[in-house]
Amino acid sequence: MMKTVNLSEGLSISAVVQGFWRLGDWKWTTEELVRFMNLCIERGVTSFDTAEIYSGTLCEKQMGEAFAADKTIRGKIQLISKTGIFQEQIGGKTFGYYNTTYNRVVQSCKESLQRLHTDHLDLYLIHREDPCFDPWETAGALKDLKKEGLVKEVGVSNFDPFKFDALNKAMGGELVTNQIEWNPVCFEHFNSGMMDYLTVNRIHPMIWSPLAGGRLFRSEDELCESAMAKIREIAERHGEAPETIIYAWLMYHPVGAVPLSGSNKPERLDLAVRALDVKLEHYEWYEIYTASGQQILR
Repeated sequence: MMKTVNLSEGLSISAVVQGFWRLGDWKWTTEELVRFMNLCIERGVTSFDTAEIYSGTLCEKQMGEAFAADKTIRGKIQLISKTGIFQEQIGGKTFGYYNTTYNRVVQSCKESLQRLHTDHLDLYLIHREDPCFDPWETAGALKDLKKEGLVKEVGVSNFDPFKFDALNKAMGGELVTNQIEWNPVCFEHFNSGMMDYLTVNRIHPMIWSPLAGGRLFRSEDELCESAMAKIREIAERHGEAPETIIYAWLMYHPVGAVPLSGSNKPERLDLAVRALDVKLEHYEWYEIYTASGQQILR
């Protein structure tokens, strides 16, 4: 039985989330995508993550086609999408920028719903920190989307503690998650204080790139080599795959993190699901925390 994590009174997600950010690269037919989605659901992985910017809205469109082809899927899952990152063609070059204004957030949500062939999102996230960000205006859009029933819950992705706190104040404390990068060679959110903020406020983060996008398993990076030497040693102690140990390490922290798996191979997803049954020793968490040499215990 898959464990679930309560993000709010009204929304629980599976303890492992399937990410679809690479869906455009998979070159799948709708039938292949439907099959994969059902394999995820069979494993208890019922939370699916996407964003309008992924493959320039193609990922949402393909997922919507799968939901239309198998109408049983949407009712079994929690659907997560994001807004805030945009691109313009200027002088023949692509320019990326952020937009978290009221009208853009509302328009984006309605466009996402159309592409995804659904009448609501279970969770809607502001994708990136916006330097030109008015927390009150963005909060107004998110509150209105909730009021209209177009989204159940709202949160952010990649926010630092200051911007998270600003938007959360404007939202009256209604943000339910911050989707952040964390893995054995990435500690930005420990060093910024974000992890402490989330832990004390009992807000569960979602974790993207838990395996550093596969970089951990390539030998050209010294930090990754150092981290993986220790992770493989701990994996041997437990009779588990290194990937499973990394997922277990992420889930061990009291913040109650929810990792995303981005692979299109069910057996890779199984490595993440197995982590729910791994019991790390407390000292092993610190072995991995310090393994790359980036984090020093004072």
